[in-house]
Amino acid sequence: MRRKTNTLLRIFLFLLCLIIVSVNGEYLIGLGSYDMTGPAAQVNMMGYGNFDQVTGGVHFRLRARTFIVAESSQGTRFAFVNLDAGMASQLVTIKLLERLKSRYGNVYSEENVAISGTHTHAGPGGYLQYVTYTVTSLGFVPQSFEAIVTAIELSIVQAHNNLKPGSIFINKGDLENAGINRSPSAYLFNPKEERSKYNTNIDTLMTLLKFVDGDTGNSIGAFSWFATHGTSMSRNNKLISGDNKGAAARFFEDWFNKNSSTNSTKVLGRNKGMFNKASKIQPTGGKTCANTTSQGFKVRKNKELKFVGAFCQSNVGDVSPNVLGAFCIDSGLPCDFNHSSCHGNDQLCVGRGPGYPDEILSTKIIGERQFQKAVDLFTTANQELTGKIDYRHVYINFTNIKVQLADNKVVKTCPAALGPGFAAGTTDGPGVFGFQQGDTEINPFWKKLRDVLREPSPHQVDCQKPKTVLLDTGEMFWPYPWAPAILPIQIFRLGSLIILSVPGEFTTMAGRRLREAVKETLISSGNGEFDDQTHVVIAGLTNAYSQYIATFEEYEQQRYEAASTLYGPHTLSAYIQEFKKLAESMAKGENITKGPSPPDLFSVQLSLLPDPTGDSPPPGINFGDIKQDVVVPKWGTFTKGDRAIATFWSANPRYDLLTEGTFAVVEMLQGKSWLPAYDDDDFCLFFKWEAENITGIARAAANVNSYGYATLEWEVPEEANHGVYRLRHFGSTKETKESSNSYYTGASSAFTVS
Repeated sequence: MRRKTNTLLRIFLFLLCLIIVSVNGEYLIGLGSYDMTGPAAQVNMMGYGNFDQVTGGVHFRLRARTFIVAESSQGTRFAFVNLDAGMASQLVTIKLLERLKSRYGNVYSEENVAISGTHTHAGPGGYLQYVTYTVTSLGFVPQSFEAIVTAIELSIVQAHNNLKPGSIFINKGDLENAGINRSPSAYLFNPKEERSKYNTNIDTLMTLLKFVDGDTGNSIGAFSWFATHGTSMSRNNKLISGDNKGAAARFFEDWFNKNSSTNSTKVLGRNKGMFNKASKIQPTGGKTCANTTSQGFKVRKNKELKFVGAFCQSNVGDVSPNVLGAFCIDSGLPCDFNHSSCHGNDQLCVGRGPGYPDEILSTKIIGERQFQKAVDLFTTANQELTGKIDYRHVYINFTNIKVQLADNKVVKTCPAALGPGFAAGTTDGPGVFGFQQGDTEINPFWKKLRDVLREPSPHQVDCQKPKTVLLDTGEMFWPYPWAPAILPIQIFRLGSLIILSVPGEFTTMAGRRLREAVKETLISSGNGEFDDQTHVVIAGLTNAYSQYIATFEEYEQQRYEAASTLYGPHTLSAYIQEFKKLAESMAKGENITKGPSPPDLFSVQLSLLPDPTGDSPPPGINFGDIKQDVVVPKWGTFTKGDRAIATFWSANPRYDLLTEGTFAVVEMLQGKSWLPAYDDDDFCLFFKWEAENITGIARAAANVNSYGYATLEWEVPEEANHGVYRLRHFGSTKETKESSNSYYTGASSAFTVS
């Protein structure tokens, strides 16, 4: 009897421990990260819609970063993925879920996986399935698509494999110098009494989650949400970049690793022998290497991952990182307030970042401001999240939703359409000449051109008012649909944190209304489970993409964001209505109907991108050979802020993305060994690639159209140690029917930094 009593007591204590652990908020947590850098040459970038903006190198690499939280090994869980990409893609989501199902069965599905884009405008395009979003990329780009899907998959695999007991802390704070409202005149259309509730015309709040290993007590990651556009890099940039949010992530992860590392590097002192040693080391010439060799030269190796820092997007629709404002490039005067144009010309009105006119510096500054705020929130986070993990997801056909307004009037959404204000672009990236933001008229030329593509139906014309239909994308289906009709919306719950996954760009006020409506619904329907301390964040550009969501009042002015609000003036009201249904079902613990699935258009995608050029080096030259060696300053050494530049003969980087590897390395001499100090994931090292066209007799003799070359530029950073350095390039040749890719490397002559 005593033994039975003791056994029951042990069981009771064990169950009590489980309850205490749950009450104390200890979840299973796992984080992962994987390289998703796409083709670095001759592929159009996604974001600005500029045909001339094609990739031509790498500023720093793009990554997919994931966190997974679960109540137990078999319990409720969800995965949140943050992409250094323009936006999520419905097709990417579909194919990713197929892969996860083959690995894990029903553990991960459309319901509990969220994929969110940072909205960088400096990543390769061609990975969305609707025509509107692949016109400038000349259709679908399989290499871009595959890089993104694989990176998401492997970051989730890594996070899944890393699941272990841990705690999550939340913190919030204002960041006031990383964004401005780029459509302030439209914001003023919102009711005065509503605007009076807020101090600014943008959301300045950053919300951060801190993940802590339950066994060691060490921090293992942080994810934050803050609204500012990924447009610090301009529409003329051709280097792959995560823009300001990718930069913030790189700075955060490096800061953490530097502060947690006990390793020290022995460096050469500043002496005459250092200069003599450097002068004797000449270029290596191009040498063959293995396909994984460049991975060994990475400064940050993924297998040594300690910490994942992600900067996620929110209701970013009208928020620009170009915080100095918009000015006319011809006169230097501020742009027209209502139309963001100069003398009626939208192309003359351009926003200025804090590092103007240096866009790299602007990217760094806005990235640093987000990073520094995140560090502040991270180091002071002490509110632990506890409680239930839950999620809701539904697909909705947004082209004909009946919406009941506050006065009980019933209205409907419309098939997707874009207005003339869309063509005008924004102060971050001006659009087509002849259009202005706020336009509601189309001149006869553009109207005729529109009607050639598709003349809008009378229903569409009436439904979209006051927008005039420039592109009737929702009624265009050749060669396949131009715009989405069925979209996903999703809610994640992590204790008192609610994450709203939205497939587009909500403006500031639109996001505020959505958050408030969801919070009110949770409180009123949750039987005391939710209260004023419930945190609600918007994860923008998640799971699919459908452009902008402006308020009904902002829609009246038809600036860029309103002209890009696809489903008509009541789009926001439809989102609020449907999200309230999701929130109510979550609060009451009820299931919700899945809704109609979106189409999988993978099999009908058109790919018109030409094959890569730059197949062969000139006669007598090997890939990896020096074309132009480093030129040392006349005083004999480089100092902080100088640029060391070398150019190598190089095959097209589309032949191999060198995933989790690097195209460029700065090596430092340590004793008799060269060790990597910086790679193409560092903000200070630039990898640039271009093809040199060949004409006439030389072209006939070589039987190629162009020669390719890579330029490596290292801007010596303040923290660089004194010593002997050189630049190294990696690349891959073209795969043929006769042979697979061959890989090569080459290094410059040595030089000193003092």
